[in-house]
Amino acid sequence: MKVIKQKARRAFSPTKIPGARWVINQYIGCQHACRYCYAKFMCKWYDYGRWGSWVVVRENMPELVKGRYVAGKVYMSSVSDPYQPIEKRFELTRRILENMGKRVKISILTKSDLVLRDLELFKRFRNIEVGLTVNGFEESVKNDLEPYSPSIGRRIEALKRLHESGVKNYAFISPIIPKLTDIEEIISDTRGFVTYYLFEFLNFRAAGAEFRRFLRDRYWEAYEVMSNKDRLERYARDTIETIRRSGVKIGGIYLHYPELTMLK
Repeated sequence: MKVIKQKARRAFSPTKIPGARWVINQYIGCQHACRYCYAKFMCKWYDYGRWGSWVVVRENMPELVKGRYVAGKVYMSSVSDPYQPIEKRFELTRRILENMGKRVKISILTKSDLVLRDLELFKRFRNIEVGLTVNGFEESVKNDLEPYSPSIGRRIEALKRLHESGVKNYAFISPIIPKLTDIEEIISDTRGFVTYYLFEFLNFRAAGAEFRRFLRDRYWEAYEVMSNKDRLERYARDTIETIRRSGVKIGGIYLHYPELTMLK
C-alpha cells in the first residue's frame, strides 16, 4: 500500500451529493478496493497506480476544521472510506471529529465496523448520522467485488451497536445488482435497529468499463439485466415495489438510468 502525505487547502468542499451541501475527504483513495467504486475516476488526477493500491493522507485536516462552522449537511466522505484500515494508523477521522464544532451537521458513511471505536465521540454532536453500506452480497461475491472490506455481518452488527448506543444510523443498500442483491433479506436482517434506509441501483456507467467486463465474465445473469434497457427498467420497477412494500422508512431511492434520479 502506497501512502502519499499531503496538505489540504481547506477542509469543507461544496458538493452536489443529494442531501448534502459540503463534503470532507481526509483521505483520497481507498484500501477496500471495491471493483465497482465510482471514485476510481480520481486516478485521472492521482496517478499512483491501480485503485486500492494507494491512499493520499491529508494530514493537516484535523487542524483545518478547528473553529470552522458551515451551514448545511457535511458528508464524510465521497472519494474514500473514513474508516478504511489506514485510519487505525493515522486516526485522521477521529481527530477531525474531536476538533470539529459539535453544531456541524454531519453524515458519515463507511463499510467498516471500525466506526464503533468513535461511538462516544458521535454522542457529542447535536446532529449526526452514521451509515453502513450493506448490500447483502454472499461472502464469495463480497470477496470478489469488495475484496478488502469487512464482512456484511460485521457491518450489520455495527448498525445494531450504533442503534443500541442511541446514535442515529442508516443502512445504505448499494450497489443494488440484479441476481446478487437480496433486498428482502437485508431488510429482514436489519429492520429492528435501522433508523432509515437509502437504496441505490448500480451506476453501470460510473462503475467503469473494466467492471462491466468483469461482471460479464463472472456474473453473466447480472450483466444481462444491467446491459438491457427493458430488462433493467423492469427489474428496477419490481425492486422499487418490493422496497415500498417493506414498510421501512425510506430516505431515498437512487437510480442512474437514464440519469441520476432520486425517489422518496
